[in-house]
Amino acid sequence: MDILLIASAFNSLSQRVYAELSDLGHRVDVVLAGQGPDAVRRAVGDRRPELIVAPMLRTALPEDVWQRHTCLIVHPGPLGDRGPSALDWAIAGQADRWGVTVLQAEAAMDAGAVWASEPFPVAPVGKSDLYRNEVADAALTAVHQAVRRYADGSYKPRPQSDPAIHGQVVWRDVFRQERRRIDWAADDTATVLRKLRGADSQPGVLDELLGREVFLHGGHPEDRLRGEPGELLATRAGGVCRATRDGAVWIPELRPRRNSGDPAPFRRPATDVLAGPALPADPVPLELPADRRTWTDIRYRQHGEVGLVTFSFPGGAMSTDHCRRLLAAYRYALARPTRVLVLGGRRDFFSNGIHLNVIEAAPDPAEESWTNLDAMDDLVEAVLRTTDRLVVAALGGNAAAGGAMLALAADEVWCRAGAVLNPHYRRMGLYGSEFWTYSLPRRVGADTARRLTDEAQPVSAATAARIGLVDRLVPVPAQGFAAEVERLAATLAGSPDLTRRIAAKAAARRADEEERPLAEYRSDELARMHALFFDPDAAYHSLRSEFVRKIPGGAR
Repeated sequence: MDILLIASAFNSLSQRVYAELSDLGHRVDVVLAGQGPDAVRRAVGDRRPELIVAPMLRTALPEDVWQRHTCLIVHPGPLGDRGPSALDWAIAGQADRWGVTVLQAEAAMDAGAVWASEPFPVAPVGKSDLYRNEVADAALTAVHQAVRRYADGSYKPRPQSDPAIHGQVVWRDVFRQERRRIDWAADDTATVLRKLRGADSQPGVLDELLGREVFLHGGHPEDRLRGEPGELLATRAGGVCRATRDGAVWIPELRPRRNSGDPAPFRRPATDVLAGPALPADPVPLELPADRRTWTDIRYRQHGEVGLVTFSFPGGAMSTDHCRRLLAAYRYALARPTRVLVLGGRRDFFSNGIHLNVIEAAPDPAEESWTNLDAMDDLVEAVLRTTDRLVVAALGGNAAAGGAMLALAADEVWCRAGAVLNPHYRRMGLYGSEFWTYSLPRRVGADTARRLTDEAQPVSAATAARIGLVDRLVPVPAQGFAAEVERLAATLAGSPDLTRRIAAKAAARRADEEERPLAEYRSDELARMHALFFDPDAAYHSLRSEFVRKIPGGAR
């Protein structure tokens, strides 16, 4: 079928719907609702779709569009749920199960006939992580079912007046900041964490720190540090620790208010935003005892001959500091006696490459872009030059740009079946680095590498496996990914063929180095990137600023 996606943003869910429907042979186009109702009408008129799907929509569809065309709305709530803040209410109400419903658009919000619905378990994670994983898994199951039913032509969607649904109908209003506000003197740690996790990406929790109004983003428990409720206690990995009435929490990121006068009113590491008395650093070792309940963004664990470097950075963005600390952890892991080294997170984002928010906030964005990229290249090169063991990149979630190339530097790429890859740079106006001109053609061939980077479209995990970007699909729920990866890695470490594979890998690296040294790939890529970074008229600067500052109407 010809399917048009209408979305307020080409976000992770919209990309996954696009990629998976394309995999099924549908001809899929996208128009951004933020470009305005006339742009939506033009897209509908030009493409004449057989079906319209709205994976993520913040504004109503034009009435003349949904009256003339079947428009399916993906709502992140169970049967009967209505309102714009479904997931916020689920987390605040401590729901253990929730659902996604695909509805036909009509005048009243979320009141249309039901084409499909799918339940999912509510994992104890932040809202954005839940959305990209459990919600997205359920949404794709429901969307696939709804599209099949529409194509079949015989299915009649269930009106919400149906007694089986009508009794479940409930309107939930916008979840406003008054409900999110933390009472540091009264709220216990569990309540504080629930409020922080319910707003971890958007909109954040409005609060006051050191006399400034800021939004708090993300929350993790701390088991040892204590202080007066609301007191800032320490820093670690760019985050700050704040005392609750019965414990403490780590807050990785802050966002100044737009009207605060701060020239960078967008999310970034908490210590970058705060300007005030210096707080003591509270570092922890890479190998933490199993009984510690604290936050750090990089860890190392070892089980027999398997080493695991796990990392998790908000939004998958890796600043200069993130890259340097992850490289130090990788080198630490290389000093340990293992035969298999796993690099990745326990769930959610793998990496999206350099940290555009930190770059945008820097006094000299061009210089910070260059420094960040150089640090990212150092990390990728260390992986490529590892020849004494097999390295596995474990993608529990999405990877893009330099983050996708970091994964491709490994010997094997294992990917959760629901992940989406964007192995390209063009939509940010960049040529790319991270040794992509070596790693990408080596895996998929020169023609496919050229197509992927030129077309710059999202790739489903299934297609990534088919074309060679991914070596193994891991078809498990997000919560089961880490355990399955550890099981698979242990099996790999025990393989009788492993010694031969490591020797063959080392020989192949020597042969590749003789044919063309890695230093030449890096030098050529960096020369192209340097020219873009330090050209004030390069599209990269405006595209980066629009992306970071969420200026609507830009090209997807």
